[in-house]
Amino acid sequence: MSDEFENTTVVEEHKHTGMFAALIVGLVLSLAGNAFLLTRTNAMNDQMAQMSTGTQTQISKLSDATTALLEQRLDALNQEVNAQVKGAQDSAARAIRQERAQSQKTSQEIADKAAKLEDQQKEVAVNLDQLREANTAADTKIAAVSTDVDTVKTDVNGVKTEVASTKDGLEKTNGDLKRAIGDMGVMSGLIATNGKDLQTLRELGERNYFEFTLNKTQASKKFGDMVVTYKKADPKKNRFTVAVQADDKMVEKRDKSINEPVQVYVHDSRQPFEIVVNRVNKDEIIGYVSTPKMSLARQ
Repeated sequence: MSDEFENTTVVEEHKHTGMFAALIVGLVLSLAGNAFLLTRTNAMNDQMAQMSTGTQTQISKLSDATTALLEQRLDALNQEVNAQVKGAQDSAARAIRQERAQSQKTSQEIADKAAKLEDQQKEVAVNLDQLREANTAADTKIAAVSTDVDTVKTDVNGVKTEVASTKDGLEKTNGDLKRAIGDMGVMSGLIATNGKDLQTLRELGERNYFEFTLNKTQASKKFGDMVVTYKKADPKKNRFTVAVQADDKMVEKRDKSINEPVQVYVHDSRQPFEIVVNRVNKDEIIGYVSTPKMSLARQ
């Protein structure tokens, strides 16, 4: 019995020793696990601290960058606003200057117009005074003319008497003038043989009369659309030769006699131009040219 008890005791001691050893091992393992966990926790805490520090650094950098960007944007916005404000101020200043200039110009124009109107009023007043004076003078002249009219009536009666007398004298003189047939076979008008006859023809007023003297020195003379040129003179026979240019044609009138109408048609004139030589000297002829009244417009 005692051997079994001893064996049992030994066995129980071995069990207690094993359990104790297991507890020790477990405790060691637990301590080791706690140490590991503690180390791991410390490491994680260090990592978290590092991460937190890095995050704070990045946040700080990001905040600085954002702040700088915002400041740049704010500066740009301020510059843009300032530029717009300055532009608006400049535009307003220009508008004000233009408005002032326009106002000054308008004021000057009004002043000029007022001065001009005043001058015109003065001029009108002067003209009215002159007109009144002119009317007064006209009334005076009318009164004087009325008096003169009576005098003129008396003078007209006297002139009528003189005209009638002159007409009688012209009719008597016309009886002394001659008619002749020209070198072209056309009956000429009255022919003047001297200065007195020529003056009588002028007073009759039926044609135009132009006196001339042609010689070697002054050989040509123009009468309207006709040019007469001296060619030859024969005082012994009282004959002469002239060249006549009319309508771009040149014609010689040879060996013509004094007081003989030398006739030339010019343009579409129904009446001829007439050359009458009254005196033939050595190298010289003296006479006149007679033209129709309608030819005066072409001279």
